[in-house]
This record gives sequence, structure tokens and C-alpha cells, in this order.
Amino acid sequence: MADNRNLETIPYGTLGLIPLSSAASMGEKVDRYLVDWRNQRDHDYMSSLFFCDYRKDSYIVSAKTPRFGSGEGKGVLEESVRGYDLYILVDVCNYSLTYSLRGHVNHMSPDDHYADLKRIIAAVEGKARRVNVIMPFLYESRQHKRTTRESLDCAMALQELTKMGVANIITFDAHDPRVQNAIPGDMFESVPCTYQFIKALLREEPDIVIDKDHMMVISPDEGGMGRAVKMANYLGVDMGMFYKRRDYTTVIDGKNPIVAHEFLGSNVEGKDVFIIDDMISSGESMLDVARQLKRRKARRVFGAATFGLFTSGLASFDQAYEDGVIDKIFTTNLIYQRPELLTRPYYANVDLSKYIALLIDHLNHNVSLHDLLIPTDRINRILEKHRAALAEGKN
Repeated sequence: MADNRNLETIPYGTLGLIPLSSAASMGEKVDRYLVDWRNQRDHDYMSSLFFCDYRKDSYIVSAKTPRFGSGEGKGVLEESVRGYDLYILVDVCNYSLTYSLRGHVNHMSPDDHYADLKRIIAAVEGKARRVNVIMPFLYESRQHKRTTRESLDCAMALQELTKMGVANIITFDAHDPRVQNAIPGDMFESVPCTYQFIKALLREEPDIVIDKDHMMVISPDEGGMGRAVKMANYLGVDMGMFYKRRDYTTVIDGKNPIVAHEFLGSNVEGKDVFIIDDMISSGESMLDVARQLKRRKARRVFGAATFGLFTSGLASFDQAYEDGVIDKIFTTNLIYQRPELLTRPYYANVDLSKYIALLIDHLNHNVSLHDLLIPTDRINRILEKHRAALAEGKN
């Protein structure tokens, strides 16, 4: 059930949800949560004009992004959104969608999804009371800084969206949240998934002992150290880090190859280790780190990433699981998940649809997001419950 304190404030506008085709399945789940919560609520002022259209069978606004034979496209709204508080949900990583270009089948790229997002915003024509964008994987977030003569794509995209009238931009675990400096006067939130990963780990591994003697959190590189430190502090365990030693005299596929992963941290022997990162791309780094941890006699190795891209397929993970290198991989459903991934014995899906629904519900009521963004109390509660269950099992 959503937080009842939302009822203390008047909705900003009539709630409308536009999941683009890339995020259709996530949009349906979010919509079901919102419908259930709002149909269960009761309030003295529910019959007032401010709560008009508060209860609905669905909050999804019908929208399409068709294409012409030339590959050009347009955004179409099939119903009025005047006065709405709109939430547009898009997954720029959904490569499973295709369109026809002069008789050829093209898979949609992040650029295609971003263009469709702008088309829908343009179709709104400023008639909505507020436009919010929920983009779990931030478009071009891997190109967030300039190291030579190159573009700053993510910063440019954020500025473009705000100039088009977007009031709030919600993303998850941004590759570098400092990219929000591109729009310092606008609302940008990079939402962490710490609570959801801890909850999933305790669900999948009910026998795991969370303390310094039995567990460690590992960052696979220096860039993710802050994320690992936060996770380790929540759990009350030690943190270790690998750093990538590269060969800067050689360039392969546009980058300097990694020579080795060097470890900084205390002894991992006999401990369960939890590798946490923002994304799994090819998976080479995570699997190399897992192998090194196993060579250091770690007990079990769990890998977690907000975004499971698996750009090189699943064969290397299948082999690592068979070899006993990894025990479990956790990623979220914030981006497209290939069907075969969901069937793997080592894979655990972390569902964020309820969390997105809570964010939307809070924002629509102009309620602070603090409790959702800082999950300390919720983490402490599930850890206390887990430890109590372990103690009861021993008795």
C-alpha cells in the first residue's frame, strides 16, 4: 500500500502515464500499482474538484510513435492531456523493437528511443500542466565527461529536454550523477537501488550472514567505489576495491586494454562477497573480478548491477556459473531483459515497478521523496528481520 500521507496534499494535476513502446511492460505494472492504491484510498475531500479523475481503471494515456516508409517518425497522442501531470516512461536500451527502413528491418537504438521521447513531448504542445520524464537508463550517460576533443552528449540531451518544457527528470543509478550540473536549476534525481538489491539478496540467499566476519562488498573499479562504500555502510561490513591496470601504449576498439585487476582490501577467504556496479556491459570486468576473488578463496560470489546489458551475450556467464566462479547475478527490470536471461539458474530479477509507482505517486502529490531516496530505515528493518530469522533457525 502506498504512503497514506499522500492524501494530505492535493494532486498537482490529473495523473497521466505514457509508457513508450520501449517500456510498455514496465508501464503496465506501474499502472496496476497506482490503480490499486488509489482505489483503496478514502478521504474526506475525495469528492472535491481537486480529486476529479483521481480514481481510474487505468492512468495510461494512449500514445503512438509510428514511422513512415522512409524511416522518419512522429509522435501521436490519441486523447487529450490538457491539465495533466504527465509521466513519460522510456527505455533507451530496448533493442528488441524494430522498424522498417526502405524494406530493411532496423533494431531501435538509444538514439531512436530518445527521438521518440522528444516526439511525444512535442505532441503534448504545452497543454499538460507538467511533463515529467522517467528514463531509468540515462540517455548517453556513458558519455558524461570530456577527455579529448569530443561531444558531451548526456549534458546536451538534459539541456534539450528541459528547454522542451520537462519539469522533472528521474533516472536510476546514473553512471556519474554529476552530469546534473548541466541543468543546475532543474529537478534531476538519480535514484539508487540499494534497498532493492539488499532485499533481493536476502530473498535469494536466506542463509547469508551479514557481518564483517562473513561478508564483504566489492567495487570492481575505482569509479564505483562510492556505490560500494554506501552499500557496505548500510550492511555494516568491510569494503574492497579492484582497480584496472591498463596498457596506455595500446588502443583496441577505441580504448586502452585492461592488463589486470589489482585488489585493495582485507582478506576475503571464507567470506561471501557482493560485487556491486551500475551496469554489466560485456561482463568481462565483473567475471574477471569474480575469478580473482575465487582465487583468493572467497566462499560465494554474488554480482549485482542496476542495468544488465549483456552486450556480448550470456555464454561467458553460463561458463562462469558452471565453473563455480559466480553463484548469483542480480540485475533490475529497468531495461529490456532478453527472455533467455530470465531462465538462467544463476539469475535473479530485481523488480523496480513498485518503486517507480511510489515515485510517481509521491511526485503527483508533491510529497518529499526523501524517504524513498534515503532507505536507511527500510534497510535496517529488513536486516533486523533477517537476523532474527537466522537466530530463530539456529535455535
